[in-house]
Amino acid sequence: MSTASTASAPAATTAGTTNRSRLRALSAQAWLVAPALIFLFIFFVLPLVDNGQRSFVVGDNHWSLANYNKLFFDRYYLGVLGQTIGLSVVVSAICLVLGYPLAYYLVRYAGRWRSLIIFLLVAPLLTSIIMRTFGWRVIFARRGMLNNFLIETGLIDAPIHFLNGPISVIVGLVHVLVPFMVLSIASVLQGINPRLEESAQILGAGRTRTFLLVTLPLSLDGIGTGTILVFMLTCGSFVTLLLLGGGSIHTLPLLIYQQFNTTRDLSLASAMSNVMLVIALICLYIQLRFIRRKGVKG
Repeated sequence: MSTASTASAPAATTAGTTNRSRLRALSAQAWLVAPALIFLFIFFVLPLVDNGQRSFVVGDNHWSLANYNKLFFDRYYLGVLGQTIGLSVVVSAICLVLGYPLAYYLVRYAGRWRSLIIFLLVAPLLTSIIMRTFGWRVIFARRGMLNNFLIETGLIDAPIHFLNGPISVIVGLVHVLVPFMVLSIASVLQGINPRLEESAQILGAGRTRTFLLVTLPLSLDGIGTGTILVFMLTCGSFVTLLLLGGGSIHTLPLLIYQQFNTTRDLSLASAMSNVMLVIALICLYIQLRFIRRKGVKG
């Protein structure tokens, strides 16, 4: 009995030492993480909580669902919500149509030009979005580059009013967001083994059938990620719509800006921002639940 007690004593001492070492390690890690957690709590969590409770306050601290009833049952606000989602869907579709071929060429055929293409894709992102938007205003102006070109070539007799319309807004948003689509798809295409396509062609499939049955299904992760990313960024776009739209398209970000700066209805603006937050969370849920990305489990 004494021998067993003597043998168990060092084991207990070792276990206690190990536990204390783990506690010290966890304590050190907690101190390293604490500043970031405090920062997020003060500047992210607390504003969200304050914004959420403000959306339910109407008048003199009277709690009500009136703001949300207005957003979901008033025809005007439903139309604004519909335009926000519709614009996001259109921009996402156009970015997909333009971005997939470019991503495919970048991965399969670019060769030594790949670095240059990537640079040309990323370079606009390093420029202020305001500068890029003003560039489109110069191009679309009544005496801008596009109208001057069309008049000089004899295609039109008088300048066309391109600005302050849906076309200018969509073009501006696509220009800003298409790099996100290209890079999302290209990263997935890069991981597809070209031998799979070669094997399909050896077995008798043509290029079109190989693309539809092999390449496209394997690249759905990139398509989904890029589409959701562009959709979310379009939902929150503000500067491009303000400078190129001229009030022709009403979306939730513009309406929130109006509520803060014109009508001063902070309660309704908070409710609108919460709706946008819910839309973003739904997009993230779809991405994590239905898109089978590597390293992510639904």
